[in-house]
Order: sequence, then C-alpha cells, then structure tokens
Amino acid sequence: MNRHVSQKAPKAKKDPAYLRAVRTLPCVICDAFGERQNSPTTAHHWIMGRGSTRKTPDGQAIPLCDGHHQGTFDTSKTAIHREPKAWREAYGEDRDYIAVTQDKIERMEAFND
Repeated sequence: MNRHVSQKAPKAKKDPAYLRAVRTLPCVICDAFGERQNSPTTAHHWIMGRGSTRKTPDGQAIPLCDGHHQGTFDTSKTAIHREPKAWREAYGEDRDYIAVTQDKIERMEAFND
C-alpha cells in the first residue's frame, strides 16, 4: 500500500521574551516617518510575501502601534491588516523593518547586561 504523506512546514519558533521586548519599543513606522504614536505598541508578525498563512517566527516580529497594525482603537492611520496595499505603498514591505527591530533589541539587551 503506497500512501501519500504530506509534510507540514515547521511551526514558527516561539520567543515570548523577544515579543515582550518588541512591545517596549515605539512603533517602527511612527518612529521612521515622524508620526505621533497614539496607541500602545503591539508585536506584528510580518505578512507581506510570506507565501502561506503560517505565522512567522516571534524573533522576526516588529513593533507597530494599533493604528499601523490592526486599526482597532486608532483609526487615524493606515493599518496593515485593514489596508495592506495602501500600507505597502506608504511604508514598504513590513519585513523590511525586521533588522532595525532586532538591532534595537540587541542594543537594549547589551545595555541591560
């Protein structure tokens, strides 16, 4: 008997400490574009160009205020989950902000050591 066995992609690596650190940072978009942050920072797992519905690793999350993330409380901004095309046109790819976020967190950790 020959069965077809499909292999699932590995689950994204969890890193709760990294997500906590991300939430302490200012919104990467407000910071980069000189906008006023009107809501708390949340951790956003990049979605542009990932090619699947699986969540990306926690260690690649970026800090976004609610206005730039979900737009639940702050509707004054372009929220990536509500208007991904407009968000991309205004700010570029969300994954382009991973390195700057990781760098900020590394500097925070070095400072705290």
